[in-house]
Amino acid sequence: MTATRISEHPLHVVEIGGDKLLSIAAIYGANASGKSNVFQAFDFMMKYVTRSFEFGGDSDKKNNGKILRMQSEPYLFDEASRTKPTTFEVLFIDNGDPREKTYQYGFSLLGTEVVEEWLYVKAKTSRKQYRTIFYRKKGEELQADGLTEKNVELIKLALEKEVLIVSLGSKLKIAKLKAVRDWFLKNEILDFGDPKENLFRASRIPDHFVQDRAVQKDVIRFFASFDPSIQDFKVEEVPAADGSEDKEYKIETLHKVHGQDTLVAIPLRNESSGTLKMFALYPSLKNVLENGGLLFVDELNARLHPLLLRNLILTFGNPELNPRHAQLIFTTHDVWQFSNEILRRDEIWIVDKDDQEVTSLYSVAEFKDEDGNKARKNEGLAKHYLYGEYGGIPTLSPLSMLKEGDEDGK
Repeated sequence: MTATRISEHPLHVVEIGGDKLLSIAAIYGANASGKSNVFQAFDFMMKYVTRSFEFGGDSDKKNNGKILRMQSEPYLFDEASRTKPTTFEVLFIDNGDPREKTYQYGFSLLGTEVVEEWLYVKAKTSRKQYRTIFYRKKGEELQADGLTEKNVELIKLALEKEVLIVSLGSKLKIAKLKAVRDWFLKNEILDFGDPKENLFRASRIPDHFVQDRAVQKDVIRFFASFDPSIQDFKVEEVPAADGSEDKEYKIETLHKVHGQDTLVAIPLRNESSGTLKMFALYPSLKNVLENGGLLFVDELNARLHPLLLRNLILTFGNPELNPRHAQLIFTTHDVWQFSNEILRRDEIWIVDKDDQEVTSLYSVAEFKDEDGNKARKNEGLAKHYLYGEYGGIPTLSPLSMLKEGDEDGK
């Protein structure tokens, strides 16, 4: 999300912590090329940072242990990599902190064991290199120059091999470590490629939606940006389907009857899949736009009109609508947005997989052809992409299963 030295769409660039950062990143690539792996890696890192203290001890007896084992698997298509750690690292600036510190945090897992973990911090005004808060490596003494002796002793006493120091330290209310955990908690990750998550998200009621008419009206204004036919909501408490005492609600959308001043109610679940997706997107979108943070969406374009997707992108690129400098990273196949009229070249990313099943990730601004030429500011980016000039498109062959068999039935 660091801006390169190109001139298009200057409003998409914000300077924080001495760095020029981007508001948007769109990730393109063929099916099964690795786009979702980018999403899943960050999703796993966020879950592990915020919850790894739950994995301590005998993880096999914990529900979360299954999640950890499944998502920390190494690359399986190379025999040597099966015995190597999987490494996660992120550099970020917490724009909620007036000091605008830059954090470099990461860890390596081998199976269910943390074999390495580190945290370095640099102040905005500092001309020095990053200073070490802590560095941990299996078989070595913990280095923790940035923590008090008391905090180090607490960590050593409670730390287990599956647990991250940041996760444990946040639980122990150590401010320097809690700041890292809290940054991850500000971020929102949505997977619209998962039918189960789609169903869950569509049924999720925004905070205070039931009790607060102001929240309902805010959702109506949100809907008005793409479907002005929805005039209001009707919310009714109903008995729980399982007979429990839990509260359940029936939500209906109210539409205006043509030629009359009356409204007709339709169950929210009967609205279009695109409307339900936008309802599911609302809480996360509102959170990051109001508080800052990262919105990471897998398959953002699914069931959305290209112009609606474009409207969402333009929201993040508009400083008046995005005053907290929230960032949007999304995977998509929508080539309508693969355009220098909408995005900078360093905001368009390609995932490409080679014949060894290894995925590379690069921006159009970084791309060079065989002659060393870069993508130009004024060239038709979508056309060049579909022609395969930037990589990241499927290799196609005829659907031979539809051909008539030969005389041998083959």
